[in-house]
Amino acid sequence: MAKLYFYYAAMNAGKSTTLLQADFNYRERGMETMLWTAAFDDRSGHGQIGSRIALSAPAATYSEDSDLFADIAAELTRRDLHCVLLDEAQFLTRDHVLQLCRVADELSIPVL
Repeated sequence: MAKLYFYYAAMNAGKSTTLLQADFNYRERGMETMLWTAAFDDRSGHGQIGSRIALSAPAATYSEDSDLFADIAAELTRRDLHCVLLDEAQFLTRDHVLQLCRVADELSIPVL
């Protein structure tokens, strides 16, 4: 069974860098990932996860009215997914968190 993981730390602790490293490790092993970030977070550019050490990657964006479960399930019809990685989790709503629980429980995809 897949799990939902939540990582937290102080600002500038390297959470985005760690997320991008996890993405790299999955892809290096031939596994598919899906990256997400908050739509209004454009510090690294819209739809970009960026770290202070100049690592970055394109990401899907979520807003308050996004249905993450439906969007991830739709992506599964196009390609296999082995992990969903989400940055800026502090902007998730309660419904988003429940949708991500469903991704882990019903789609058997780990969410970090």
